Amino acid sequence: MQYQAILDEALARWNAAGRNWNVSAYADCFTEDGLFFGGRPAHAVGRAAIRAYFESYVGVIKVCQLALRDQHFVEAGPGFLLAQGWGEFTFVLSDGERTGSTVRTTWLLQQMPDGPWKIRQQHIAPPPAEPPLGRQ
Repeated sequence: MQYQAILDEALARWNAAGRNWNVSAYADCFTEDGLFFGGRPAHAVGRAAIRAYFESYVGVIKVCQLALRDQHFVEAGPGFLLAQGWGEFTFVLSDGERTGSTVRTTWLLQQMPDGPWKIRQQHIAPPPAEPPLGRQ
């Protein structure tokens, strides 16, 4: 299995959706029962909720691109690939401002019966400033 090639293909579909903030194309990157923790507090469960998540940024984000770096791979079972590492987002906001952020990423990809690999689970989180030990 060519882990990096599989991830690159899924990421290319993700970035194609982000070139013009196409919420339908973003949603199609996920399996029907996909799970998504993004930049908002809620957990999006299922493709319809994931689409609604991306719709919540219409009028805020015009362009989004993601580069995945230092990814480590685990074959999580037949037809499943786990990739975890760092993501570097670049944004063009609706007012033209260019911004970016670096986050930790986890993608669980699943190969669909018709061939493409789709995101079954995606988690994005900022790196913690310190270990979350619960001390105030």
